[in-house]
Amino acid sequence: MIRNARLDDVEIIRELINEYAEQEIMLFRSLADLYDSLRDFKLYESEGQVVGCCALNIVWEDLAEVKSLAVAPGHQGKGIGRALLQAVVDEARELHLPKIFTLTLEAPFFAKAGFELVEMDSLPHKVWSECVHCPKQDKCDEIAMTLTLHNRK
Repeated sequence: MIRNARLDDVEIIRELINEYAEQEIMLFRSLADLYDSLRDFKLYESEGQVVGCCALNIVWEDLAEVKSLAVAPGHQGKGIGRALLQAVVDEARELHLPKIFTLTLEAPFFAKAGFELVEMDSLPHKVWSECVHCPKQDKCDEIAMTLTLHNRK
């Protein structure tokens, strides 16, 4: 089941994300940051337990970022990540966003969902505001990918 995040979910979201951050796969997220962006998150619940999360962060009138897609170890390979990604893509469509992007180390996963590789430089400067907090900022290995949802009229 996919649902919107609630206040009492913040700690489990942090645990999911920071477990991957410790492996340098994702950026750490503080409690303050998670409370601030809580309404961006969708959660996947299985048997009453949160086992995955994903956020859609609106960057500007024509662009949003898919962020913090994490599935708990032991629950991977079951379609949870794909379902969460689809939920935020659907939300972006409902908002009439023409394009979404992600910065990822898992390009094949996003490519299967229709995302295409783009040059990092093609994304607006505002996208890079979190890079100052990244321990890999001088040797970034993330891949920029976009998904066009529809053309603006």
